[in-house]
This record gives sequence, structure tokens and C-alpha cells, in this order.
Amino acid sequence: MPRIVLLGPPGVGKGTQATRLSGAIGVPHLSTGDLLRSAVAARTPLGLQADEQIRAGRLVPDPIVLDILRDRLARPDCEHGFLLDGFPRNIAQATELARIAPLDAVLSFDLPNEVLIARLSGRRLCPTCQSVYHVETQPPRVAGRCDRDGSELVQRPDDRPEAVRTRLRVYAEQTEPLLAHYRKQGLLRPIDARGTPDEVATRVLGAVRALGP
Repeated sequence: MPRIVLLGPPGVGKGTQATRLSGAIGVPHLSTGDLLRSAVAARTPLGLQADEQIRAGRLVPDPIVLDILRDRLARPDCEHGFLLDGFPRNIAQATELARIAPLDAVLSFDLPNEVLIARLSGRRLCPTCQSVYHVETQPPRVAGRCDRDGSELVQRPDDRPEAVRTRLRVYAEQTEPLLAHYRKQGLLRPIDARGTPDEVATRVLGAVRALGP
């Protein structure tokens, strides 16, 4: 089974596709954000170190993230492969990751920025039950109200168009250089992220199956 990193800008849908692919090929989907939150909640030694950084308003240093990831990759369910989402974010992290977990492929999800801005800025969230809607593709039955509990839907600050543009600019500056890095190594597999989730999932599964056994 393959060891795969998923790359893509905010709103491209890689989390959704990672969940689908995980079920289809039987390897765990690992989100570094989830791993950090789990370590903090469990009060592990590494989690305590991460929590100290988070409470101080700082990014969790790479060595801590890598140690948490290394512990997770050592579990039996990762023996035959994994899907890694949210890491690496830059060349330095990619270099360290290669030392602990050589990769078989990197799936790079791509959408035009204008599509990403429309997708993210149209999201609405129920502050009570955390249900997510979209004003165009998944609207509530009553405009502006949650289907489940009737709460007034809100837009997250980082989903406002100006915030989305900033997030995309940061991604382009920090993470896009990884595309050339992995292309040079022959690992990059571009994924057209246009269309429905089912259509994208078909492309993703085809790319993974092309890797061979």
C-alpha cells in the first residue's frame, strides 16, 4: 500500500478526498492538525510541549510536529501505507519527512484561485451544532438558518474573501515550492479538482492505482 502526501490550497477539497481514499484503499488518513490536537488532549509529553507553544501564540516547532508524526507512523495501521494531509508545508519539512517516511507519491490538487475564493467565501457555519453549508452548492432550507436547530448561520472570519486571498497568497509563497521539489523527484501526481466530489474521487483513485501494487 502507498505512502502518500496530499497537497493543495485551502478549499480545494483534499480533506474530503483523503477520507474517501482512505476508505477505498484501506490506509489511515493522518492530518497533522488532528494529531496535534489529539496529543494535546491526551496530555502526552509531546502534547504538553505543543500546548505550551500554542498557548504562547506560537507555531508548534517542526521537531515537535515531526516527533508526534513519527510516533503515529510507528503504529501497526501505518505499516502498509498512509495518507498525510497538512504536512509538509515547506522544503525543510519535506526534507525531514523523507528521513522518517520515504514517499511513494504526492497528490497535488489544483483549482483556479477564483473558484477557491467563491467556494470558501460561500461557506456558512452553524455556531451551535457546527453544521456547514454553502450559499450556492449546499444552502439551508431556510436562508441563513441551520436546518437542524434553526440557529443563525455565520461566516468564519477566515472565510471572508479578503482573508481567503491572504490564505492563498501564504500557500503560494510557502507551500507551492514543494511542487517543483516533488516533481524533480518524480513523485508529483497532479489532480484536477474541478467537478463533483465523485468525479474528483475517480481521478484520485485512478492516480493511486496507477502507482501499482
